[in-house]
Amino acid sequence: MNPRYPTVAERAGHCCEYCRAPEVIFNFPFEVEHIVPRSRGGADESSNWALSCRACNLHKGNSVEAPDPETRTVVPLFHPRRNRWEEHFRVAADTAEVVGLTAVGRATAAWLQMNRPAQLDARRQWQRLKIF
Repeated sequence: MNPRYPTVAERAGHCCEYCRAPEVIFNFPFEVEHIVPRSRGGADESSNWALSCRACNLHKGNSVEAPDPETRTVVPLFHPRRNRWEEHFRVAADTAEVVGLTAVGRATAAWLQMNRPAQLDARRQWQRLKIF
């Protein structure tokens, strides 16, 4: 296990800092990832670490920006240490879709593919179980 995991997971409340998936439902720990990848000059320090589910981490890769699907403008991806999740996203109660409220939120939700059918099904179950 990543030696940074205990500190990062506790800070994140054991949820993915991008899509808010609850770690408790998975049978393995989430990943500690660099918000700004080392390959992009990101520091290897606490302020640049985030807890990420495997799906979000795989889709994010070494990206730090993406196009807003509404305006086609390239914007920074959501940064868990600098941005507040609630300012950029909400979860639609009826569909369980992560809705981007800002260009950053829309670009991040699209780039990380947060609303694939399997994720929506899982999120609805998590809502029913009251763990999301």
